Amino acid sequence: MSSLSASESVPTKGLSVKVENLSVTYRTTFERVPTFKNAITRFGRGQRAVREVEALKNVTFDVPDGTALGIIGNNGAGKSTLMRALAGILPPTEGRIEVNGRISPLLSLGVGFNPMLSGRENIILGGLASGLSRAQVVARAEEVTAFAGLEEFIDAPMRTYSSGMYSRLAFSVAVHMDPDILMIDEALSAGDATFKTKAAEKMGELRESARAFFLVSHSLASIKQLCNDAIWLHKGTLMMRGTPEEVTAAYADFVNVGESAVILEDL
Repeated sequence: MSSLSASESVPTKGLSVKVENLSVTYRTTFERVPTFKNAITRFGRGQRAVREVEALKNVTFDVPDGTALGIIGNNGAGKSTLMRALAGILPPTEGRIEVNGRISPLLSLGVGFNPMLSGRENIILGGLASGLSRAQVVARAEEVTAFAGLEEFIDAPMRTYSSGMYSRLAFSVAVHMDPDILMIDEALSAGDATFKTKAAEKMGELRESARAFFLVSHSLASIKQLCNDAIWLHKGTLMMRGTPEEVTAAYADFVNVGESAVILEDL
């Protein structure tokens, strides 16, 4: 087990991702409740206040080629912010990120889909966004559709899909685009038990073929099953890095619950 300081990294072969002193700060506004006197002065209107939220604080780590990295932590720990920063969606407030390879991020299921277009059209758009040619995307559209189990609905507008259908197609698009680096945020929550089994098997295949694999999950069992490395974030700070078994055990102790069946499946 090893705890990382902000300056430490993992010594290894080639790197898929390098994160140095990464900080991400949000500026949000909220309505401040006025005093009675101010409310009268402002005709009952609240005051807008600005608040800064440090989602990530001076995070440093390297991801060697061949790593399947699990990312755990409580809600609000900064896990999804980290994934969005790695995917290039959020710019760092401070620090830098180096990514070597084509990324296929599955962050919020279905983000980027156009609900007015059909499932097939969204498959094509998703593939083009991943850097594949139109011919490559069209060639694998049937495989994507079959994996999602949506053969009867693929030409219907996605606004008619249930949330489960939407999620299954999003997952299928992400994992069939031959990514060098695959980033998945809570994707195993998509679909029924049968689809979850297929999803886990597919991610196992990708873990072997992709240069790097990132998985954010509240299921500690999934982290231990699918990953060979893990980090634990808490309030934007990197608390620990080690094997999935070491990190999940330390995290479970930290939140004072122990590794019960519930924690392994759903923390």
